[in-house]
Amino acid sequence: MNAVVPYEAIAGTPTAVTYNDLNRAYAFFNERLFGDRLPPCLITLQRYKRARGYFCGERFTSKHGEVLDEIALNPEHFTRTAREILSTLVHEMVHLEQKHFGKEPTKAYHNKQWATFMKAVGLHPSDTGEPGGKETGRFVSHYIVEGGPYDVAFAELERQGFTDLFFDHVRESDEAKAKRKKKNASKTKFVCETCELQAWAKPSASLWCGECQTAMTPEDPDADDSDDGEG
Repeated sequence: MNAVVPYEAIAGTPTAVTYNDLNRAYAFFNERLFGDRLPPCLITLQRYKRARGYFCGERFTSKHGEVLDEIALNPEHFTRTAREILSTLVHEMVHLEQKHFGKEPTKAYHNKQWATFMKAVGLHPSDTGEPGGKETGRFVSHYIVEGGPYDVAFAELERQGFTDLFFDHVRESDEAKAKRKKKNASKTKFVCETCELQAWAKPSASLWCGECQTAMTPEDPDADDSDDGEG
C-alpha cells in the first residue's frame, strides 16, 4: 500500500503555488470589492478560445450535491503583469456576481447590468480594452480605472508582497508561442452577434450570416471572451 504523500512535499510545486495564489486573490478581492458575498467557486486554468478568461455558472456538482460555478483563466496570457492578470479574475467575478445577485443575461453576455457592476469595482467595460469602446456585446474586455476600487485594492495586495507571485515567473515557451501564432494565423473564428452562429476562416475573410443577413464579426484573440464555457 502506497503511503500518502505529505503536504509539505507538494506545497511548493507549480500547481500548488499557482492555485494557492489564485485562491488568495479571489478571497482578497471578494472581501475588498464584493463585500465578501460571492460564494466559493472552482478556479481553473484553461487555454480556451484564445480568451483571457471565462465564467461558467453551475459547471460542476460534488458527490454531496453541492453546485459550483467555474472561473477559468488562460495561462497563455500570463505574460501580462499581475495587475492585468488579476483584473481578468475580477472581470469573471463580476459575471459570478451577476449570476447570484443580478439577472442572468439572455442574449448579449456582457449586458448593461454587467457593465454597471464592472464600473462599480473600477473596471470599465470596453470591446477594445481602451476608453471609448462599446460597453456591451458578445466580446467585451475592459480597462482599469486609475484610482478606482480595483486599482486601490490591487495596490494594497501589492504592498502585501503579492506581486512576487507565480504569474511573474510563468512564461509561455518560445517554441509553444511560435506554434500558437502559426496556428492562429491560419484560421479565425467569426461570430454572428445576433444569433451567435460561428464559423472559421482565414483572418482576411468576409463572412455573412445568411439567417440574419448581417456581417459576422471576427473574434478578437486578445478579448476577454467571458462566455458560458460551452462553446
